[in-house]
Amino acid sequence: MEVIRSVAEIRGACDRARAAGRSVGFVPTMGALHEGHASLIRRARGERDAVVVSIFVNPLQFGPHEDYARYPRDEEGDLASCARLGVDLVFAPSVEEMYPGGEPVVTVDPGPIGERLEGASRPGHFRGVATVVAKLFHAVGPCAAYFGEKDAQQLFLVRRMVRDLSFPVEVVGCPTVREPDGLALSSRNRYLSPAEREAAGCLFLALSEAAELARKGERDAAVLVAAMAREIGATEGVRLDYAAVVDEATFEEVREVRGPARALVAAWVGSTRLIDNLPLPEPSAR
Repeated sequence: MEVIRSVAEIRGACDRARAAGRSVGFVPTMGALHEGHASLIRRARGERDAVVVSIFVNPLQFGPHEDYARYPRDEEGDLASCARLGVDLVFAPSVEEMYPGGEPVVTVDPGPIGERLEGASRPGHFRGVATVVAKLFHAVGPCAAYFGEKDAQQLFLVRRMVRDLSFPVEVVGCPTVREPDGLALSSRNRYLSPAEREAAGCLFLALSEAAELARKGERDAAVLVAAMAREIGATEGVRLDYAAVVDEATFEEVREVRGPARALVAAWVGSTRLIDNLPLPEPSAR
C-alpha cells in the first residue's frame, strides 16, 4: 500500500493504473474509519482492480461553531485498517495541499437542495462538500466512487453534481451499516457517553416506526413525520432537529408518499448531532 500526500502524485498513480488497464475504485473519507467505511472499501475491492481511499478532514464543510477542531483523527489506525482491507493507494493530503491559496474563492454551488434539511441546519455545509468532492474527483480521475446511504442528502447531491457537471465518475451508493440496536455507524458516535449511546437508538426507532406505518399503507407524510418526532421527543437527552419525508428522485419534501420515498431524521444527543434515514417500503399487499 502506498501513502500519497500530493495531488500531482495521486493523479499520476491513478493515471498509471488506468493506463495498465486497471479500473479504479475510490472511497472518499474524513478518516476515523469504522465498519461503515470498511464496507465501502470491501465493495470497491470486490468490484475494481485498484482501490484508492482518501483521508482528509475538510474544513470547508464545517461551520464556525462546529466540531472541525475536535473531529476524530487517527491516521495511524486508519492506515492500518486500509492495509488490512487491501487498499492500494491512500491519499492523505494536508489542508495546504488541498487549498494552496487558502479558502477557495471559486466553489461548487450545490443548488437549492443543498440549502434544505442538512443545508438549512448547517449553512454552507454542502458547498464545502461539493467543492472538496469535485477536487478529489479531479485528482483521482475516472473511477467508481463509493458513498454510504447514511448521508443520503450528500449522496443525492454528489450524484447530481456528477451528472450536471459531466464528471467521468460512476457514483455507487452502499447500504448503511448499523449497530445491533440499529444505530447507524458514524465517526461522531465516539463522542457519545454510555447513556447517550443508549438514547441514540431512538433515531432508528423513529425511522422504523415511520417505515412500519408506510408498510401498513400510511401515505400522509405529516403522519409519518409526527410519528418520528414523537419517538425522538419522548427520549430523555435527545432533541429533534428535523424529521422529513422526501421523494427519492428529487429529494424534495413531499406531502403524500406516491412513489419511492425516504424518511430522514437529525437530532442532538447531548452535544452530538446525529443523522439517519430509511427508505420507506411500499404498502404490504392485503
